Amino acid sequence: MQFATHDERTLTELDYVRLEKLMRDPAHASDTSPISAALDSAELVPTDKVQADVVTMRSQVLLTDLVSRETFALTLCYPSEANASAGFVSVLSPVGASLIGLRIGNIARWRTPHGPMAAAEVAAVLSQPEANLYGQACASFPQKGEM
Repeated sequence: MQFATHDERTLTELDYVRLEKLMRDPAHASDTSPISAALDSAELVPTDKVQADVVTMRSQVLLTDLVSRETFALTLCYPSEANASAGFVSVLSPVGASLIGLRIGNIARWRTPHGPMAAAEVAAVLSQPEANLYGQACASFPQKGEM
């Protein structure tokens, strides 16, 4: 388990440009502080060079709650695509902002709507658009013997 800092986030150049544009949109001006810190300090990589274990926009990830040890899948999306009941979380939400740019094994931390902090480990990147587009294998659970 690795505790990621903002300095350890990796963003694709395309995600960075799109998120910067989203932050400038007046409709989202009040929602951008969590994502702003991630953008300011992330390492940028060309979109076709991002590793398959990095959470990018529209990635589907498997998370393991650090308290309950329950696992759940989420898809990181733009605000217009968000549907929490279907597992689509906005990158501008606290959980979404905490996930962007993390890698498998990193810990996402966010404040829940009721106030307490929550934390989950990125257990797997089930699907990543860049990996699908550029033919990389998506990273997942370690295989038996790799742990």
